[in-house]
Amino acid sequence: MSPRLLRQLVGSCSLAVTAAVWSAVAVSAADAPVFRTDAAPDPKLPWYQLEDGKFPPAGSAHAIAGELIQCDHAERRFRIRVDRDDSQQVSHFDLPIEAAMLPYGSISYHGGPAALQDIPLGTHLRGEFYLRDPADTAPPSAEQHQRRSADWEFQRCLRLEDDFSYHTRRQQAWRIDGVDLAGRKLTATLLRADQPADGEPRGTPTTFDLIGGTRVYVGNGFGNLESIAVGQTVQLNLTWATLHGPGRVREIWLDDESRTLATARQRARHRDHVRDRGLPGWIDAVDDEKQIVTITFFDGVDPQLFQELEGIDEKPHGWPFSSPEIDPKAPKGGIAVAQENLMTYEPIHDRKGGNILAIEAVPAEVGSSGVRIRVECCMLLEGFRPGHVVRFFPATWPVNLLPKEEQLFGHE
Repeated sequence: MSPRLLRQLVGSCSLAVTAAVWSAVAVSAADAPVFRTDAAPDPKLPWYQLEDGKFPPAGSAHAIAGELIQCDHAERRFRIRVDRDDSQQVSHFDLPIEAAMLPYGSISYHGGPAALQDIPLGTHLRGEFYLRDPADTAPPSAEQHQRRSADWEFQRCLRLEDDFSYHTRRQQAWRIDGVDLAGRKLTATLLRADQPADGEPRGTPTTFDLIGGTRVYVGNGFGNLESIAVGQTVQLNLTWATLHGPGRVREIWLDDESRTLATARQRARHRDHVRDRGLPGWIDAVDDEKQIVTITFFDGVDPQLFQELEGIDEKPHGWPFSSPEIDPKAPKGGIAVAQENLMTYEPIHDRKGGNILAIEAVPAEVGSSGVRIRVECCMLLEGFRPGHVVRFFPATWPVNLLPKEEQLFGHE
């Protein structure tokens, strides 16, 4: 496959996945789902329960928002203090839930793909969740004064994103309607992409708190609270949301340049993170006789990284084996066994692989990147089984030793 065709494949897959996953789910009475959804909250129906080795249907997750108050980045586990809403009793305000990212769960920060360690504690987040495994009968770990959040059983996270990413993805932005520096207040109205900034408000103005530590970004640098002006179209990241009103403005981006730079920086950080740890995916099929492994990569990965699958290196970095059957002119890579939290053992020595036989587009699904590869291996490891999670390292990527806390040895 030529680099041009690969770029077209990755681009088309990315657009298709985005459209399939995040578009509104319109269902007729005849096509009504057999499970409960946020769009059709029928209490008589059960919530969708995840199935092993399958991506979930679009629109089947439950939305929960809250503030990040604790995380274990290596295990991809976190705790959020759930936002207050009218459905809660006062005695159950501000209770937390604890959840783990699904192996195909994606994280976004500042408009770009991210890892959990990129997000500072105290950041207000929006997530989409599924119920815990029915076999898990452990009591809730996030419980206070023998009270638990109504959402405590939603412990598997499909998507997690800050407010910047959430509104950018939905093509929304805030218009500044008023600034009171003496009273430290900011009034803004959320606009849709098709609404001009100088048009009549279609939403309700919201008044946020400004604080001395509010970070103001303008152009390629920093501003201050005095840089905020009525009429600006901005993106916000919040903290203390719903505790004392709508929340405190933690970060504010005043123009397109500052927002574009924030996203570009985050994408660069994400690409470095994945190159060090490998592309995550799961095994669809294994041909034992021909020693061919088929892998579908997960969503939440910058498409540029899939273009690097096509790279050819006749002397691959740290290649753990030599074989006369490996074609030096073919793109290749190594597969490392991983757990559902995406942690690996020691990829420097534990990966096996060979020639990449095909890079293919697959139908768009929730959690899937839409990119699949078939790899001819010199050896099949015990962990190379359908449904198992792996990480793939293109041969042109150096494979570095990870910090101890990110290695599975000692965490089994």
